[in-house]
Amino acid sequence: MTLHPPLEVSAREAAGIHYVGVHGRLTIGDPSERLLEFVQNLVQQGARKIVINLDDIPQIDSSGISVLVKLSISLARLGGGLHLVIGQGRVRDALTVTRLVEAIPTFESEDQAQAF
Repeated sequence: MTLHPPLEVSAREAAGIHYVGVHGRLTIGDPSERLLEFVQNLVQQGARKIVINLDDIPQIDSSGISVLVKLSISLARLGGGLHLVIGQGRVRDALTVTRLVEAIPTFESEDQAQAF
């Protein structure tokens, strides 16, 4: 069994937008749950505009995609929104195949993603 480093999640706030950095594999189990809990905590503290940067994610599976969908729906119900930042590569390909890039605004840079 190959062990992967734990998912690292960090956040910063600027002009009412919370930027969440994610580093590591966004896969079933603890990594997906960690991101969900982290962002839900931000929402409980009042965050409504969230940008999740997935550039440092080498792999995402259906559990990671499910978390992104849950967060997007939750924020929309609260009058907020979720934007994703992801450059070209395997993870963006996975989000394109699942059509998530059509459901959640997806950008190639944080500067572009801040336009709520």
